[in-house]
Amino acid sequence: MIDILYFAWVRERIGLPKEQVETNAVTVADLVAELKAREDRYAAAFADTTALRVALDQKLSDFDAPIAGVREVAFFPPMTGG
Repeated sequence: MIDILYFAWVRERIGLPKEQVETNAVTVADLVAELKAREDRYAAAFADTTALRVALDQKLSDFDAPIAGVREVAFFPPMTGG
């Protein structure tokens, strides 16, 4: 089981702040592909992954990163300063 957290407009499109999923994904990209295949709301949220950032166990990561042993995956838009 992996905890998945959604922030900002990702949360709004999916309609959930977090969920637990069983996955066979090897990388973050594989996980995204599984989520996109679930329902249209996931497909909409992950339509453009270049507009997203990902953190694995609270550390910024890449979509090609392996998720073996990861307990938490967070998806969020890029942060801006100001």
